[in-house]
Amino acid sequence: MIPTQLAHLFVFEPAESYHTAVKDNLSSHRLADFRKSPLLYHWKQTGLARDEDRPAYLLGRAAHTLILEGREKFLAEYAIGGPVNPRTGEVFGSNTKAFTEWAEALGKPVLTEKQAKQIEQMTAGVMSHDLARQLLVLGVAESVLRTRWHEVDCQVRIDWFTHMAGAAIVDLKTADDLTYFEADARRYCYPHQLAFYRSIAATAAGIDPRELPVHMIAVEKREPFRCGVWRIGEDVLGVAQKDNEEAVKRLRRCRETNTWPTGYEDMRTFDWI
Repeated sequence: MIPTQLAHLFVFEPAESYHTAVKDNLSSHRLADFRKSPLLYHWKQTGLARDEDRPAYLLGRAAHTLILEGREKFLAEYAIGGPVNPRTGEVFGSNTKAFTEWAEALGKPVLTEKQAKQIEQMTAGVMSHDLARQLLVLGVAESVLRTRWHEVDCQVRIDWFTHMAGAAIVDLKTADDLTYFEADARRYCYPHQLAFYRSIAATAAGIDPRELPVHMIAVEKREPFRCGVWRIGEDVLGVAQKDNEEAVKRLRRCRETNTWPTGYEDMRTFDWI
């Protein structure tokens, strides 16, 4: 079960509120920006740069909602389809005035029928996987935790905190092709993201991070919508945690000196072909 001292700290708030609070609390994505380039982090914190939003992100967010929070929440937060042109019997295109006015009146993101079907198939892919289904039987979705870690105010929004087989962090990922998921996980630094989640959760609960296992569930966004489950090894999480700790120390120094390097100030040697 989830430690009582941790469960009492969970906050459930709209995603917009969580993202607004990033101005005052370090998130895993902002820490990733800082590891990439302190200047990039600074630009985003000061509004000189913004996080990019792509159509694929909408699909991923909607899939998360249906898979982790259920159909009722999914239908409440997303619209499907669009207004029908009475002359053709077809849905107006997304770039038309009629569609725009319809979507604005609804006040929520709109999915096409094709996207909605795709999300249904992704959900079926997850639920057909025995291990994934077991992890998602009992737990809490989209729980927010805030605490101070290494003298920096931090926040995390955890996809799923499972009650099954003891407390564990579960992160849901969507993938183009599971064959390359492990390579993509390294490329996008998923271990660093989840090590940060674990560190913040453990600090908030006053427990050793090693008491919290970390799993990833990944599902394909296209046929045949395969699903896989990974447990991240303790050695991998340990290395990622140390990287995060070093990055937070550098962040504190940058804040104290108001100095934000690009990360490319020094001469580099190009020595391979």
